[in-house]
Amino acid sequence: METKNAGADHVRWDLSVFYSGIDDSRLDADIAEHGEKAKHFHARYKGNLEDLLGDAIADFAELEMLKAKIMAYLFLVKSADLGNAAVKAKCAEAEQAVSRAIGEYLVFFELEIIALHDKSLEWHYAVSPVAKKHRPWLEHVRLNKPHVLSEPVEATLAKREPFGDQAWNKFYEEFFSTLRFDFKGEKKTAVETLHILTESKDADERAEAMKIFNDGLGGAFAEYAAQTLYVVAGLKSVNDRDRNYANPMSYRNKDNMVPDAVVNTLHRAVEGVGGPLTRRYYRLKAKHLGLEKIKWSDRNAPMPFADTSVIPFDEALTTVIAAYESFSPTLAGIVRQLAAEKTIDAPAVKGKRGGAFNASFVISGNLPVSFTFLNYLGSNRDVMTLAHELGHAVHGILAGEAQGALMADPPIAYAETASIFGESVTFNFLKERLLAEGNYTSLLALTMENIDAIINTMVRQIGFSNFERRVHGMDASYTKWGEPKKLSVEELDA
Repeated sequence: METKNAGADHVRWDLSVFYSGIDDSRLDADIAEHGEKAKHFHARYKGNLEDLLGDAIADFAELEMLKAKIMAYLFLVKSADLGNAAVKAKCAEAEQAVSRAIGEYLVFFELEIIALHDKSLEWHYAVSPVAKKHRPWLEHVRLNKPHVLSEPVEATLAKREPFGDQAWNKFYEEFFSTLRFDFKGEKKTAVETLHILTESKDADERAEAMKIFNDGLGGAFAEYAAQTLYVVAGLKSVNDRDRNYANPMSYRNKDNMVPDAVVNTLHRAVEGVGGPLTRRYYRLKAKHLGLEKIKWSDRNAPMPFADTSVIPFDEALTTVIAAYESFSPTLAGIVRQLAAEKTIDAPAVKGKRGGAFNASFVISGNLPVSFTFLNYLGSNRDVMTLAHELGHAVHGILAGEAQGALMADPPIAYAETASIFGESVTFNFLKERLLAEGNYTSLLALTMENIDAIINTMVRQIGFSNFERRVHGMDASYTKWGEPKKLSVEELDA
């Protein structure tokens, strides 16, 4: 298949709300200011939260907004150009400076919040509007009481953050972005290669693309990936044991305000109900594709009767806005504003991070901002990805306005509710349009594509989770946790 121009080349984000570039003197000034403000915060509030909790929360929010301005900007710049050495150097410089300031001056704050007596907190809720508003945040911080370490240890860990597991993750992404896959004489990126699996109507072509992709992930890259997993799992195991977490999932579950038991039930439900339904669906899909049995490369294949013509980005955006408008003019207005402010980076160009994301922040001045990152190639799936990420975007703007810097960031269940909502609204809008046209063939193709998306969102993610649970030391029955082991590439593949 040919990859045609999706009309997204002109859709690049404008990050001037942060800085004019990585050499902007304001960026260096803000990094220095963050360190000075952190030092002042420490001098004023350490040991004084019993009297000054409300003021401390307000000043801490200012620090968080300044940090968000710095780190969000560098994260976004780097995402669009992972190979840029100057950007990587600036990111490292900022991360080290911010982590040092946190370690030296800010670690005490959450530890002293945790140590406050319940009666003291109730008094602050009664007399301080700031404390009262931030009660959910304070209660969330205090959930970590059984798991915090001493202040000197927490300070040391904060300073070492830039050199920990996240450093391995970042280098993995940079390495992955450089990979190229030789498909029919063309060097394709991972995004372009995987696009063939979702858009080609030729089963042999899909299988060829899958093999080339898998082969391209072998060799030295596979060895590096296996070592990365081992280091990340090992570091996490030590940290979880020291903090007395029940298992490697507990920290994330607690952070997302979901009990371990609920997450375990979700795994069992998807395996017990979602798995059989998925196998049943794949048998149906095989018949529509004219295949006796589908291969892995056929899982996301389009129906033979689906319209796989390239959808220009502007048309996709218009469709998503119209879908949001059918539910809420307010939400549609937010999307229009975000598009007008150039907060979307759409084209699938070499050097970009793979995949898609939305990143929303509250930056200095209590300003909510939201940026959407895509690798748009013009498929129906890409349109739904746009709808998904813009669900996060409108959520980010509304939450930032209502909740402020410390409470705008949602737990994962809330966050994905917003994005799946965006997909659902768009699906229903397109469904109603096809019903009105009497185009039942396209409606069937759309419905099956939506089922593919549901399987990818739920069943595939539980598959990923099971893989991670095994990597982090769980046994094959998913009942006992042990120490993570160093596994070979072949063992990880199995």
